[in-house]
Amino acid sequence: MSLDDLHLNLRNLTQDDYPQLKALMDAVYDDIGGAWPQHSIDRLIQEFPDGQIAIEDDEKLVGVALTVRVAYDEFSNPHKYDDLVGNREIILNDPEGDAMYGLDVLINPDYRGYRLGRRLYEARKELCRSMNLRAILAGGRIPNYHEYAGELAPAEYIERVSRKEIHDPILSFQLANDFLVKRLLRKYLPEDEKSQGYATLLEWNNILFEPAERVLENRPTQVRVGAVQWQMRECASVESVLQQVEYFVDALSSYQSDFAVFPELFNAPLMGLQDRATQQDQMAAIRFLAGFTEQFKSELSRMAVSYNINIVAGSMIEVGEDDRLYNIAYLCHRDGTIEKQAKLHITPQERREWVIEGGDELRVFETDAGRVGILICYDVEFPELGRLLADQDMDILFVPFWTDTKNGYLRVRHCAQARAIENECYVVLCGSVGNVPSIRNLDIQYAQSSVFTPSDFAFPHDAVLSETTPNTEMVIFSDLDLTRLTVVRAEGSVTNLKDRRKDLFDLRWRDWSWKSGSLTPGNPEEN
Repeated sequence: MSLDDLHLNLRNLTQDDYPQLKALMDAVYDDIGGAWPQHSIDRLIQEFPDGQIAIEDDEKLVGVALTVRVAYDEFSNPHKYDDLVGNREIILNDPEGDAMYGLDVLINPDYRGYRLGRRLYEARKELCRSMNLRAILAGGRIPNYHEYAGELAPAEYIERVSRKEIHDPILSFQLANDFLVKRLLRKYLPEDEKSQGYATLLEWNNILFEPAERVLENRPTQVRVGAVQWQMRECASVESVLQQVEYFVDALSSYQSDFAVFPELFNAPLMGLQDRATQQDQMAAIRFLAGFTEQFKSELSRMAVSYNINIVAGSMIEVGEDDRLYNIAYLCHRDGTIEKQAKLHITPQERREWVIEGGDELRVFETDAGRVGILICYDVEFPELGRLLADQDMDILFVPFWTDTKNGYLRVRHCAQARAIENECYVVLCGSVGNVPSIRNLDIQYAQSSVFTPSDFAFPHDAVLSETTPNTEMVIFSDLDLTRLTVVRAEGSVTNLKDRRKDLFDLRWRDWSWKSGSLTPGNPEEN
């Protein structure tokens, strides 16, 4: 048959199709009793019309998938085919079932090789997603098993089929369509002599399924992020800087952004409120800057609430309880709470000029618009941190940064893009621009703020969702689809997180709580 002669149409089965369906089932299932009686099919169509899917070629029925709804907890456990059938061969459809059960998929032998079965399976999967059902289950025959029954146990046969050492026309096809073998079913269909009565319980999980009781609690799957490519400039007062911050927060909020993001140490120009001579003492200058942090935290939290937007407040210098200096990013939630993430890896310049200390905690923050992590500038160049956050189901990684030269910027950019790919998450890179010669260590900046994605078909071809013009003060907006992350992590072209060889290596965060006195270092009973 020539491809030019095909005129295929995917549609739902109707009761008028029964004569053709009977002929097709009698031909395909001649070894296990042939077709269902007409009253069985008519009732199935009446009770679950969307689940009965047909492919026709010029009005000729050439492929069919029959499906019922079932209770997942019941049919994901051992059962028999007869458990799906009531009196008078009535197929038992549960209208309240939270899963689909694949009864039959059959293709006209003359049409094999055109992957019509795959079309039917994809249609089933799409229906499962659209109905927010938990999974598709199926009892799969293993019709080639009779050829190996004398030498292989059923479980061994299934294992060899999964390794493609043996081809089974049903099991091999189902495995190729993302179904997993959950268990072996015994005496599933006793009259199936080719399968020796055995079957596999197969399952395809709907990764987008949400239980009904949680639907109202769900966070939105579409998240809008606004990032400010902030220009460092001389300032006359603290109020003038806060006024500029509020201008941007107001603008981002007007576009219904869920997050407003600022760069690392964006309030550093406040050091210029001292005269140039006083600034020569860099330790005194950075502690002078730290004196504004509490005011900025308070004002940014007020803005987050007033403008109904979560603010990633770049980073600021904080004097810790130990009187040491830390570079801290603050997350100001729009409900008024404030959380923080310290910079963990300190650059040589920060250590040399300002004696900044590295923090010792890393966490994912739960927000009303996704689970987020924050790595400040240099931290993103250490891949272990991104992976630890990914292990906590992070959706969005924010990277506020401050770099002076293009080569420094490119280090941060390339590492940030790698974090997006290897951890299958969005990464928002936000930096500062401008020249302030009058302030030591602020004389030059280079930045091109960007939003990176995983590198797969659901995302931009270059894995860059948006980016600014280099070295220009501006904002960028990006709409992040968190559902795409769920899909790429489970069904992407590659699945980096899922495919890690944990049998060969692992990664763990050391417990430093002993530093606060709650644990004793080196005591295995406490770790």
